[in-house]
Amino acid sequence: MSYYDLCCRYHGKVVTITCLDGRRYSGKITHVTDTHVYLQPTGNFGGFGYGWGYYRPWGWGVPIALAAIGGFALGAALFWV
Repeated sequence: MSYYDLCCRYHGKVVTITCLDGRRYSGKITHVTDTHVYLQPTGNFGGFGYGWGYYRPWGWGVPIALAAIGGFALGAALFWV
């Protein structure tokens, strides 16, 4: 299964995405294109202190390139950490 299919399957759900460079992003999937997934941030987005104010410049949320994704976890999995 591709990351595109995975992101489409969990559209509207809270997920954590780990990029190939090690950055982690947590948020609700708001939109998916052929090249990007868009997250509405939850809490401390990506460990850089971006909050709800950072969401507004993009209508669908913060874009993440599908090619940069190295890992994908459902938000429920975060409760086990």
